[in-house]
Amino acid sequence: MSISDNVRKRMESGSWTRRMFEEATVLKKKYGEHNVFDLSLGNPIIEPPAEFKQALRKLIEQPLAGMHRYMENAGYEETRKAVAKQVSLENNLELSFGDIIMTVGAAGAINVILKTVLEPGDEVIVFAPFFMEYDNYIDNHGGKTRICPTDAKFLPDLDAFEKAINSTTKAVILNSPNNPTGVVYHEDLLRRVAEVLKAKERKLGINIYLISDEAYSSLMYDGLKYVPIFNIYQRCLIATSHSKDLALPGERIGYIAVHPAIENKEELVNGLIFCNRILGYVNAPALMQNIVRHLQHVTVSIPEYQEKRDYLYNNLIEMGYELVRPQGAFYMFPRSPLENDVEFVHELQKQNVLTVPGRGFGCPGHFRISYCVNHKTLEGALTGFKRAAEQFKLS
Repeated sequence: MSISDNVRKRMESGSWTRRMFEEATVLKKKYGEHNVFDLSLGNPIIEPPAEFKQALRKLIEQPLAGMHRYMENAGYEETRKAVAKQVSLENNLELSFGDIIMTVGAAGAINVILKTVLEPGDEVIVFAPFFMEYDNYIDNHGGKTRICPTDAKFLPDLDAFEKAINSTTKAVILNSPNNPTGVVYHEDLLRRVAEVLKAKERKLGINIYLISDEAYSSLMYDGLKYVPIFNIYQRCLIATSHSKDLALPGERIGYIAVHPAIENKEELVNGLIFCNRILGYVNAPALMQNIVRHLQHVTVSIPEYQEKRDYLYNNLIEMGYELVRPQGAFYMFPRSPLENDVEFVHELQKQNVLTVPGRGFGCPGHFRISYCVNHKTLEGALTGFKRAAEQFKLS
């Protein structure tokens, strides 16, 4: 036996997103790349903003002495100061560079947080549908995932949430705008989530961390604005990255922001820095740290993503698909015309359209579309969606 039973089991039930991405690769070789419409992976087609290219060019032409060496495990002080300034502006709260740890993307940030706070057997609550790697991250550090349902609009069911919290609950992961639904949690809902947490903490005599995964927080539409989570709950950590707002997923650059008034902050921050090192990350990529410190106020074109959202959503609704209108990120999560979402995804695949079954996000009966692709891909995919809609008599 070459690998552990746990890893084998998780590989077998592993990422549907990656599985569909790999199937797309096979189809592209068979039919040609322009004849396959891959909407499976959240891999932004939009190029990084011009400011990124300018900062990169400047760094190449005028390199900093020692810029490829190790630095403090938390990251460059100058970069952490720049991040702290931006987070302070967004949350109307004063953070210092000591409240920031630069990480290897949001995934690295979440793993560092979980490694730092979890005891074996501690539970972490997530709301379905959710980014399925959360379950693997929680398992990485001896925790157990407790899944809570959402309502018809994919907003957390607060009664179920309240019942799910018990003496072993250590953390809750929130993701807004959400992957895979594109739903944004409004301020009133977040305040009610915080009220439930505070009441349960008092009743059970425990501390519960709120981990806010904000990888898509800059990608909101229809005039919606970021809700400052630090103003709502104090035992809170933000985990985020520049994968989406700067279109840099392959560069793996993100950070943890710690609420400046969190209890036992010094010990917590020291633990986070320690875990950033011992998990093998050591430090976030030096080159990207030197660049993103200048780009904290920059983001990709939001109108361009909103235009893609509107184009795809309006066409799917006209065809008869049922779906909640996304308010952010670059995903849609329609209801599957077939009870078996995997079967429907395979039907779309016959049309050379690649999507991801909802069970890959803990929510069978739906499928995820990623629309961070070029217009020709969206346009080509609509033919397949229309044929499927006609086949299953959606309108």
